[in-house]
Amino acid sequence: MTRLPRLPCLPRVALSAGAALLAASALAGCGGSGPASAGTTGTTEPSRNTSTATLPDRQRTPEGTLLVADFGSDTVTFVDPERGPIESVRVGKAPYGLTVGEDGRAWVATADAVAVVDTRTRERVDRVPYETESGPATTGEYRGGGMGIALSPDGDHAYVGVNVPDGNGTLEVIDTEKREVTDTVPVGRRPFDVDVSKDGGEVYATNHDSFDVTVVRADSLKPRRIEVAPYGTEGGLGSWLKPHYAAVRPSDGNLLLPFEGEKLVVLDPRTGESVIEPMTANTHQHGAQITDDGTLFAVGTGPIDPSSDKGPSLTMRTKDGREKVFPLEGPHEDVAVSGDGRTAYVTGGFTRDGFWNGITVIDLESADTRRLPAGERPLGIAVL
Repeated sequence: MTRLPRLPCLPRVALSAGAALLAASALAGCGGSGPASAGTTGTTEPSRNTSTATLPDRQRTPEGTLLVADFGSDTVTFVDPERGPIESVRVGKAPYGLTVGEDGRAWVATADAVAVVDTRTRERVDRVPYETESGPATTGEYRGGGMGIALSPDGDHAYVGVNVPDGNGTLEVIDTEKREVTDTVPVGRRPFDVDVSKDGGEVYATNHDSFDVTVVRADSLKPRRIEVAPYGTEGGLGSWLKPHYAAVRPSDGNLLLPFEGEKLVVLDPRTGESVIEPMTANTHQHGAQITDDGTLFAVGTGPIDPSSDKGPSLTMRTKDGREKVFPLEGPHEDVAVSGDGRTAYVTGGFTRDGFWNGITVIDLESADTRRLPAGERPLGIAVL
């Protein structure tokens, strides 16, 4: 595991309002009473030198800040996209996926609960335990607990896929006002990803180890499972050729699921029918995100067979199927795109070995890349 160098510590001097954010970024990871360092793993709450409930506007989280789930720790980390970690907030063991609502609150799926974080003040405000029994809260690739998570378009419900080791998982429905689980729905094995249709009428759990997607009606909570296995299901749990993440295409509501940088499954969740379109990256793929204009981003983690497959990459695929592939150094897991669509942020956490503690920042026009330190084994990511 490669550890990136920390930013240098600045001396403690009086700063202007315009310099406050830069000081917070530079002090992340320094000793004393500055903001908590990224990847804090102790058992006490990170120390703060300011009460987050009364932060002045200049100290509140700026627009464009990145938020990552530290799968190798028990925190989420706020990251300045130019300088690196600002502050970490304890949320629970091995956080995996996260989603952020219009109200600025992040919902973070950890091993034993969903944590609620006010991203403006950088404070955990609640914790919603799961109803599903998934064993002791542990770490690692096969840990039980929350994985994929998504919000309904109106923000009234959060949906989280809960992994149950050695069995089928569940989709838990959280009332975001009451902050409690109101329903559980059976889904497939290891629900890596959860997505919601544009109108909020359906929820989709992408089930890695059962080669399928569970479609759940939001009104009746009736589940329906659709096999998604363009390479077949031979090898079962030992197969690499499984679905990982999906993206809902804005134009028609179909699900896009990338496989191996070779095949894009376009699934109509209403009929269960799918078509396969060719892809070009030729590498094992995990994270998938789509922008409002229909551009798909798919994260390539690296080769299954190094003798024939290509290395890690990010694929940018336009709605008409044209692809641009950005090579990456080392495995990565998930991706988020800046509001102006010019920059992609790809997390280096990875669910398997080979992860690193940072983000690759990609200029999508020039193809320039740079590495940014960011917490401990960052997986899920959002641009605030």
